[in-house]
Amino acid sequence: MTDPLHLARRRRAIHGWLLLSPALVMLSVFALYPSAATFWSALWTKGTRRRPPEFAGLDNYRFLFDDPTFWKVVWNNLLYAGVTIPASIAIALTMALWANSKLSARGFLRTAYFTPTVLPMIAAGNLWLFFYTPSFGILNQIGALFGAPQINWLGQPDTALWAICIVTIWKEAGFFMIFYLAALQTIPPDLKEAADIEGTPRRTYLRRVVLPLLMPTTLFILVNAMINSVKLIDHLFILTKGGPSDSSKLILYYIWENAFAYFDRPSAAAMTTLVLLALGLLAGVQFLFLDRRTHYR
Repeated sequence: MTDPLHLARRRRAIHGWLLLSPALVMLSVFALYPSAATFWSALWTKGTRRRPPEFAGLDNYRFLFDDPTFWKVVWNNLLYAGVTIPASIAIALTMALWANSKLSARGFLRTAYFTPTVLPMIAAGNLWLFFYTPSFGILNQIGALFGAPQINWLGQPDTALWAICIVTIWKEAGFFMIFYLAALQTIPPDLKEAADIEGTPRRTYLRRVVLPLLMPTTLFILVNAMINSVKLIDHLFILTKGGPSDSSKLILYYIWENAFAYFDRPSAAAMTTLVLLALGLLAGVQFLFLDRRTHYR
């Protein structure tokens, strides 16, 4: 005779696996299998109709490390991430603090901040062309009023990447603001009342109470911002296509270029594998080490 307790445990385990199965299937089909297939593709040479692909081991990675364009793209992406991530987070926090304050037009302010987020990437890129177009762009027209020279913002290596950074900050700050705004509304109002009774300055209350309580949200936003910094491709198609002279080319665009323009799938797979490893390592470091310092005690 079967033990009723054993049957209950087995039934509970079956129910648990049934609840997990949809997420496991989706994760396996759309994340685990593509990642494994990408890693496997990076170990083979580029095949043609007459010459089938051959096993190359780590040669694709070696060729990649010898490619100066790859290192230029990596530097562009590091610079792009180093500018857009802190700027987007700082602006998002500022907008959230302002939108959370007692203002008469608070609803309009929140809508205005969030509007760039709902715009499609392609539409946002075309919109910013009106700002950056030489001679006819809004920025050059405003500069002409003060006697400034005409600048080809997207056509010069010194300004192209910075122009892309501005578009990204404008697009992502409103999205991150929503998370900060939700977190601010969970802070008990008793803390603000106690700070006012004690005569605590506003800056001290912000630095000692609000910011520590927002650290878990900041960590979440930081991880998302890092992921976003390596998946930008839409703006580049519209604005620069990676030029001029690869000055604004980022890693995902270079992966696409190798896979679908040069038909070098193994090289693109090798770069994708490196990106996945780098993101996994950074996320692990953030959650293992930074997570211990994000909760207010």
